[in-house]
Amino acid sequence: MLARNDSWSFSCQRPFLSISRPEDPRIERNKRHALADLVLLTICAVVSGADGWEAIEDFGREKLDWLRQFAPFDNGVPSDDCLANVIARLSPKGFQACLLSWTQSVAEVTDGEVIAVDGKTARGSRDRRRGRQPLHRVSAWACTNRLVLSQVATSEKSNEITAIPKLLELLELRGCLVTIDAMGCQTAIAAQIVAQGADDVLGLKGNQSALQEAVEDDWTVAQQADFAHVQADFIEKLDKDHGRMEVRRYWITEDLRTLPDPARWAGLRRIGMVERTGVSDGKESLERRYFINSIPADAARFARAVREHRGVENRLHWRLDVIFGDDASRIRKGQAPAILTSVRHLSMNRFDQEGSAIRLAKKRRKAAWNDDDRAKVVFG
Repeated sequence: MLARNDSWSFSCQRPFLSISRPEDPRIERNKRHALADLVLLTICAVVSGADGWEAIEDFGREKLDWLRQFAPFDNGVPSDDCLANVIARLSPKGFQACLLSWTQSVAEVTDGEVIAVDGKTARGSRDRRRGRQPLHRVSAWACTNRLVLSQVATSEKSNEITAIPKLLELLELRGCLVTIDAMGCQTAIAAQIVAQGADDVLGLKGNQSALQEAVEDDWTVAQQADFAHVQADFIEKLDKDHGRMEVRRYWITEDLRTLPDPARWAGLRRIGMVERTGVSDGKESLERRYFINSIPADAARFARAVREHRGVENRLHWRLDVIFGDDASRIRKGQAPAILTSVRHLSMNRFDQEGSAIRLAKKRRKAAWNDDDRAKVVFG
């Protein structure tokens, strides 16, 4: 379930300086501050609430004595310009591999783990003056362990189709269940997931119009006949919260008789439908979504996979934006947006692994105020 990484090694029980580091882009005479110092400072500052280069420098000056317990900082704290220039030139791939190996050293493999693959755009990273599109990245989120396992950056959302295979290559997926929305519903991606020993639940939309129409027709006919000729497993869930009521119904069947050329899809064994009806402020809503699956015809497992994938918005994307200011960040230079995104993901992972039951926002405040709390989060 964890990301594969042959070139990096790190144990959270060892000092920070033992980490295998990304290549330093500077020439030797310009290395006034060690790269390890800059990386450590950036991570600790982001964990403690800093969201920009000036704030990171300010944190370093306030906490220099504390930082020197873990790294020399022989030349003191680097300036915000120094931080920005060096971080912007690092390789996002190498930097991310380094940080993820740190996080994953404390993760536990969970059989049947739902791995939700989903994309997010950092809107504030768009640089109109230089004609650069905002950073869009595709992340793999381990729903049970609450960990960002890996991420791949793309120039725009449409490139998710090429980014997802690269992301999956980084992961050990055997025994896991991979969920992807309609953008990633591609025959090659389905084949790759199966080849890596995992199951899949893939959303359907217009990008696979013939298949979607066939699946939609199947379920429409089955419902109209009260499932008289189709064997389907079924489960219903009811949610009531803050004056809103929602009923979710899940069906999954092995009946593929009317699908166009199902053999094109590696591992395709079942099709599923989710129907959501809701009442909020006196207004009724109805939504139906359709899926192809390689999992057994088990409605409870199907429901869990669909629900966990939708949860990525709250558990990952929402927290990145609201608590870590990912969307609001105006850091745009070079590779800095991708690097800072990796640091935010690492920070969230470390907070989630910390173990206490308090809210993430409160954990981040405690890390800002208390040196022991910060050390516990960063170094485990």
